[in-house]
Amino acid sequence: MCRGLDSLPSTCLERAKELKALFGSLLHKSEHSITSQSKKNEKLSRLNVDEPLKWKESFDKLLSSQNGLCLFRAFLVSEFSEENIAFYLACEDYQATKPSKQASKAKKIYDEFIGADAPREVNLDHLTKAITKENMKHPGQSCFDLAQAKIYTLMEKDCYPRFLKSTTYLEVTRKPKTG
Repeated sequence: MCRGLDSLPSTCLERAKELKALFGSLLHKSEHSITSQSKKNEKLSRLNVDEPLKWKESFDKLLSSQNGLCLFRAFLVSEFSEENIAFYLACEDYQATKPSKQASKAKKIYDEFIGADAPREVNLDHLTKAITKENMKHPGQSCFDLAQAKIYTLMEKDCYPRFLKSTTYLEVTRKPKTG
């Protein structure tokens, strides 16, 4: 069993499967069947069929969508690179952390993603790791900014284009056949 799937929160994986099924059913059913189906499943009425198309506009739009983020995260798990989005989200959470709790949270993030023998080590160059390690001496709100920016760029330039070409994304954006 791959460790990647185990590390993904089960709610996210379940949500990704649910989204794929819901978007797929929305895209393949007629308006009449969507109306009758919505009584059985209220979630259909809350989903916007055009939402996945917006994810293609920019990486930021994908990350700002809860559904998009969940599907992207599941895609990264399938590619064994889920640690990238996990690190990015941990940094986002860290920036919102009260200063009194930043030191302990910074250590946890560093140990999990950057330090020697980190269990979910992200792919950072030596200089970025050294700067981040130096920042750990006095962790502040910007402690992980450089490392986070590098991982963001890696995902935007490498993972995001592959996600847009993935079967999962293409299935949820497929237009319904008319007639």
